[in-house]
Formats: sequence, C-alpha cells, structure tokens
Amino acid sequence: MSAAAPAQFPGDYGIEVAFAGRSNAGKSSAINALLGRSGMARASKEPGRTRLLNFFELKVQRRIVDLPGYGYASAPREERARWVGLLEALRGRRSLRGIFLVVDARRGLMDGDRGLVEWAQSDVRELHVLLSKADKLKRAESQRVLRATREWLANRGTAQLFSATSHAGVEEAQERLEEWYVKDPDDLNEIAGAD
Repeated sequence: MSAAAPAQFPGDYGIEVAFAGRSNAGKSSAINALLGRSGMARASKEPGRTRLLNFFELKVQRRIVDLPGYGYASAPREERARWVGLLEALRGRRSLRGIFLVVDARRGLMDGDRGLVEWAQSDVRELHVLLSKADKLKRAESQRVLRATREWLANRGTAQLFSATSHAGVEEAQERLEEWYVKDPDDLNEIAGAD
C-alpha cells in the first residue's frame, strides 16, 4: 500500500524495515534484489520517482517501507515538506526496527546520507548501509569506500558492499534483514498473541 499521509499507514504492529537513500542510489533495485522479485519496487533512471511511502507486506506483520529518495531538488517544495512530515510520523512507529541506507558507492556518504544516519540514531534504530553499484568500482576503490564508510559510522551502524546487478552482497544483506525480523523473541510472542 502507498501512503501520502500518516493516517494511511498500516497499523503500528509487527516489524517494519525501511529503505532510504538519495534519488538514483539504487534503492528500488536493492529492494528487488533482496526480495528476489524483479518488479516489486519500481526502479527508474529518472530521479525522484518514489513520491509516497510504499509499504510492502512480505509475511504476516513483516513489512518493508520504501521511502522517497532525498536530494531531488526538482520536487515541489510543498511535496518535499510533506515528505518530512511522513518521515517524522514513521520515526514514531514502534514497529520500525531498522533502516537500510542505500548509498551509491561511487559517491560515498554525502551530507544527506549523514543526516539520515543522525535521524535514525535519534531513536536508536538499527542501521545498515548498502554501498550500491559496487560492481562499477575496481576492487581497491570499493574497499577504500567501504573502509571510509565504516570508520565514519563507528558504532552508529554497519556497512557492506552491494550490487543488485552482479548480486554481490545480496546474501549478506538478506541475512541482516532476517535478523531484524526475528531479533527479539518477546516481539515474536507479542505478534503471535495478536494473530
């Protein structure tokens, strides 16, 4: 389901994992690669195509949230202001377990990415950075970007190299996603009681 306002969000129960990133960082492609479903999140060469919060239910009470890409200055100011309200409402949800931050490895962490890390940490969300399009870099370059990202993150999150095209790092990211879905046994008991 797509949400243009917090009132359209699904109920705040279960576990959600959000996917965030700059426009054209490869967010939709990463979601599709992780889920093994080629058309679930619509990938486009045109930046700023995701304009709403898109909730995908994978299993009962297990959702992915595809966030609008940031850093896309061509979106109308009113629309960008509405996105901020949507993100703030999302941050207040108990069901939001973690955030995958998709960063184009060729560019590394930029100001918007660092801001998102700070936003996530203000509520102590788990954060994992996917350095996407890593197949477009030489090995030494990709290792340098990975090392720099991990150093900057320190204890605020984790990072890995990733490519939706070559499938490098897909299994590692899938394992992280699964960890977040089953991390707290108390959550699972609470969910089972809600069924």
